[in-house]
Amino acid sequence: MTSAIHRPEWVPLLGHRLHVTGVHFDAVRIEGLHGELVADHLIEATDEDAGPIVAEAARGRWVYFLLPPGAAHLYDWPLGVQRLGGRGNRTVTYIGIPALDGNTWPLRWYSAPTPAAPYVCAAKLSAVLGSGIA
Repeated sequence: MTSAIHRPEWVPLLGHRLHVTGVHFDAVRIEGLHGELVADHLIEATDEDAGPIVAEAARGRWVYFLLPPGAAHLYDWPLGVQRLGGRGNRTVTYIGIPALDGNTWPLRWYSAPTPAAPYVCAAKLSAVLGSGIA
């Protein structure tokens, strides 16, 4: 695993910023403890870095897995998993993206983007969700 700092153009320098899905990234969203368990299993199952995963500290404690643009529609995600962005999405969805450090409450990086993993691998995320582990 590499700990190199990598800040894509869509990651703010300070605080957090809203970005529309489907432009810089697609996202898969899972609520609460289930999302955290999926993130933990994805991190464990990934030989290299897992890619960018954003978690909310408030409300439903949603966990957002940031995929390459256009990747969210390539998979049939199980119940409880919401696809945001991609082709055929009729609604515009914004996701809060935190800075890599500093005060970003209520958002935080569960796993930050790195040069080796600028996005979550949709195939690996699908495999973790289909394994029944999480």
